[in-house]
Amino acid sequence: MRSGEIVFTGMDRVVFGRPAAEAVAATAERLGARRVFLLASRTLNRETDVVRNIARALGPRYAGVHDEMPAHSPRDAVVACANAAREAGCDLLVSVGGGSTTDGGKVVTICLEHDIREPDGLEPFRTVVDEITGKRRFPEYRAPRVRQICVPTTLSGGEFHARAGVTEPRLRLKQSYIHPGIIPLAVILDPAIAVHTPEWLWLSTGIRAVDHAVETWCSINGNAYTDSAALQALRLLGRGLPAVKRDPADLAARLDCQIGAWVSMTGVVSGTRMGASHAIGHVLGGSAGVPHGYTSCVMLPAVLAFNASVNGDRQAEISTALGAAGEPAADVLDRFIAGLGLPRRLRDVGVHKEDLQRIATNCMLDDWTYSNPRKINGAQEIVPILEAVY
Repeated sequence: MRSGEIVFTGMDRVVFGRPAAEAVAATAERLGARRVFLLASRTLNRETDVVRNIARALGPRYAGVHDEMPAHSPRDAVVACANAAREAGCDLLVSVGGGSTTDGGKVVTICLEHDIREPDGLEPFRTVVDEITGKRRFPEYRAPRVRQICVPTTLSGGEFHARAGVTEPRLRLKQSYIHPGIIPLAVILDPAIAVHTPEWLWLSTGIRAVDHAVETWCSINGNAYTDSAALQALRLLGRGLPAVKRDPADLAARLDCQIGAWVSMTGVVSGTRMGASHAIGHVLGGSAGVPHGYTSCVMLPAVLAFNASVNGDRQAEISTALGAAGEPAADVLDRFIAGLGLPRRLRDVGVHKEDLQRIATNCMLDDWTYSNPRKINGAQEIVPILEAVY
């Protein structure tokens, strides 16, 4: 008989299908916030009216905006945003944009709570992985009192997780910050503002969500609860992503994608361990600057092929959920990703062959390398996976 534990988060609610400005203003009023500070995508802030509409809806509660958060949330940019939010008297942080604003915002709340004003001040708060055992050490610290609301415009799903990835630029390494108190208090899913998201970013982060669902389904500690969510996420994303590719103005399809991305996170946020696609993806982001979504586009089919010898029967259900029963899941995902016009090789996303060994070595610093369904005993076993898709 299986045993396990489902851990629910401290998220208050998810609002979907309502205009973002209206939903943000209503949430701020419900929470009694007086100084709402926005961490926004630069493009959304400077080239659309999305952020202005939110600021207008907040009225006197609006305290300012910061739009300087580069990809992969570098430590120095996180601290710079925190310093600006502190100066503005922020009592509620709203992030509007993709995964970098989401993850950066989570760690901004740590900075505000613990008066961190320089990048090195974050060092005691990061999660450390033992390179031999793969066990994680979680620092204990006071939960942030300033909470975060997320208005995501991509599909990577980090807004549903109490984990943030922040890059240490000097090491070129993405590091994790994990604490139940950094889970966003609310998430607002508005498909209308997602029409501004570049097609490559929307679709590729959609594959990131597919990756969440696939590695949840294949997880070494999955269960019936997370299994059912994973397969439903695949069905939603399997129909929604091609529909948006065909018609970018299809808001119903975009909402399918958004809800699919939300459901795909069920396993991740409840303690289900991911595998090598996620682990390698973290390192490709921090060590090689590859966008989140592209890491999954390149690595997911390769990792499925690597793992097929230990869970091929399990992988068959992935193919069925994507409408290709009887075909190997690695081939189904390869065709699905290519059909969306997304990259399939590491060289196509800017990775140099001479960096493969360093990437493989850094993967042994990521805890999800150690929970891959097919055991990985060292960096020498990761290099061939990378070479297969170079």
